Amino acid sequence: MTGIDAAADSIASTDVEVVAATTSRARTIAASIIPPVLFGALVMGLWYFISYGVLDSSRQFLLRPPHQVIDVGFLDGSNRSELFGGLWSSTRVALYGLMISIGLGFFIAILMSQAKFIERAVFPFMVTLQAIPILAIVPMIGFWFGFGGTSRVIVCVIISLFPIIVNTLFGLQSAEREMHDLFTLHHAGRWTRLRKLMFPNALPAIFAGLRISAGLAVIGAIVGDFFFGRGEAGIGQLLRKYANQLQGEELLSAVILSSALGVTVFLTFGVLQDKAIGRWYSEDS
Repeated sequence: MTGIDAAADSIASTDVEVVAATTSRARTIAASIIPPVLFGALVMGLWYFISYGVLDSSRQFLLRPPHQVIDVGFLDGSNRSELFGGLWSSTRVALYGLMISIGLGFFIAILMSQAKFIERAVFPFMVTLQAIPILAIVPMIGFWFGFGGTSRVIVCVIISLFPIIVNTLFGLQSAEREMHDLFTLHHAGRWTRLRKLMFPNALPAIFAGLRISAGLAVIGAIVGDFFFGRGEAGIGQLLRKYANQLQGEELLSAVILSSALGVTVFLTFGVLQDKAIGRWYSEDS
């Protein structure tokens, strides 16, 4: 075989590999996109069927068809401005509450990971806090902190704190015993052990907790706004207003925006997870 033939075979082999990689990538993208698109189409079809086939005209306000929701809720300028203004207000509250939960949750989880007696003392109260129905303590929060933005942030913190603590603590405690022994042989201190062993090992669990808490923070912002009902109107106040006035299109538009906010925050932390730890965790699993 001449050098020219070898070069031609090498080029042909490279072309085949490129085509195979492109085909595989296209299949992966199709497998990720097609199922939710098909399911979304099924949901839309069911929505139209209920609106026009199940509900009579006198009860159609209970579930307006999708095109009317889009037309009234998103294409009407005044309604769109009101909805997106409420969305921005709830987004700020959710982000404030989530940031406080992250800082507080990391601090508590690190303390618990460093001393067993702290874990035994604090963990039952964290479980108790998580088990308390938030609606039962909303009036107390309003009495103590007022009925404005501060109380909404507190509701977000209470709802979103527990998953961060539990997942962070689990991750910090999941480093292998052999690795701890290695750090002990090198006379590593607590801070070095935490920074170079426990925290990197905990990142997958930490991000799992963050993604859960991100969605819960959005729920907390909407719930707090719904029940406190004072100050700058968020999605919660708009939901109550539209429900009381039987404005079906606006109500569904607010629900859609609430869901979109939760999904966006959840996916954002998924992207941050990929940037922070890549895909090594899924490859090793």
